[in-house]
Amino acid sequence: MATDLAPPPTKAASKSGHRRPGVGLRAVFGRYRWLYLMLLPGIVYFALFKYLPMYGVTIAFQDFLPFLGYSGSPWVGFKHFEELFAGPDFGRLMFNTLFLALLHMLIVFPAPIVVALLLNELRINILKRSVQSLVYIPHFLSWTIVAALTYVLFAADFGVLSGWIRDFLGDTSKIDYMAQEDWFRPLIILQQLWKLTGWGTIIYLAALAGVDPQLYEAARMDGAGRFKQLWHVTLPAIRPTIVVMAILASGNLLDSGFEQIWLMTTSLNRSVADVFDTYVYYSGITQGAISYSTAVGLFKGVAGVILIFGSNWLAKRLGQRGLF
Repeated sequence: MATDLAPPPTKAASKSGHRRPGVGLRAVFGRYRWLYLMLLPGIVYFALFKYLPMYGVTIAFQDFLPFLGYSGSPWVGFKHFEELFAGPDFGRLMFNTLFLALLHMLIVFPAPIVVALLLNELRINILKRSVQSLVYIPHFLSWTIVAALTYVLFAADFGVLSGWIRDFLGDTSKIDYMAQEDWFRPLIILQQLWKLTGWGTIIYLAALAGVDPQLYEAARMDGAGRFKQLWHVTLPAIRPTIVVMAILASGNLLDSGFEQIWLMTTSLNRSVADVFDTYVYYSGITQGAISYSTAVGLFKGVAGVILIFGSNWLAKRLGQRGLF
């Protein structure tokens, strides 16, 4: 009767389940050393300019005096937060910020998706590339240029569009769109649409490029028209990208953008233009309330983190992959 004689287990095999963790880690770093070397500048940048300055938020709990420094300034606990929440400006700031954020999510956020879907349906390449270029260009302009163009178009005295509107309506009165409270939010949303739509379109077009063409062929064989292909194939394919972008946008709900709002703010529309971003500047820089303005900024940051984690949890509860 024959028997199979197996060689005795080697020392390495007997200890395969107890491999030293340092060996595997060194092997990974050795194999991907150039990738980690390319990652190093980014790590250094975030460490120096993002994480290290976070120590400065401690002044939100102090009556900070520059000549006393971090260690010498007296601690006051949550005094500045109590002043913020109980102050007369908090309700107005919260309403203005959230109202602009709501308009952004309802109008500006879907615009790149719509433009990307329309461009994806174009079959004339030269027309498609031309429209893409025209949509992308405003992204590279600063908010200062955007505000200047808005002033040239809508100024009461020499505004091009305001003059056309007066001629079309036959109205001789001059409407100062730049100063009226009712026109502040529409102008802000129009600026964001013009400047931000192109960048978002790039992201969604990249997602559309990854859709499997066989899915469209199967849909056409089942008798689906262009609209049903869009609804049942295209949108489900880019849904993960839309969810990730929505989660990232939720973290910026209280971040209305300082530069744009500040450039469009006048003494006549200040009541609707004041948001947390500009309030931090006015209270911290112009009035010297450094600790108080830091408390306002810290409140914004904590609220943004909560919104990101909350929206990510909601996305997973709805069956989506989420951001993390």
